[in-house]
Amino acid sequence: MSIRLNHTIVHARDKQASASFLSEILGVGMPTPYGPFLVVDVDNEVSLDYIDVETEIGSQHYAFLVDDADFEEIFGRIRDRKLRHWADPGRSKPGEINTNDGGRGVYWQDPDGHLLEIITRPYGSEG
Repeated sequence: MSIRLNHTIVHARDKQASASFLSEILGVGMPTPYGPFLVVDVDNEVSLDYIDVETEIGSQHYAFLVDDADFEEIFGRIRDRKLRHWADPGRSKPGEINTNDGGRGVYWQDPDGHLLEIITRPYGSEG
């Protein structure tokens, strides 16, 4: 048996704004509607399905493994938008990136306060 994550639902105050934000920053296709959702597809057959909610939104964390060239492009869009970013999930190292496991990583927030991350090496992959 093979078990793979297929999708996750992301709560948003404005699904159009939040789904478009992620699509544009990552440089993937624009979100597509599916029922009450706006779907952001990423390359490994996983989607983030945005839905509008009227309740308080608890911050979630979404991490994306990217290659070095994509890191440069995505981080460039983060900088171009002057988004606050951090080297760590605790947000104690503002304006920095990390070099964990011999790669690079950075965190930033989406419009709903979800903590997004790109990394070029999976955690625990060095050594």
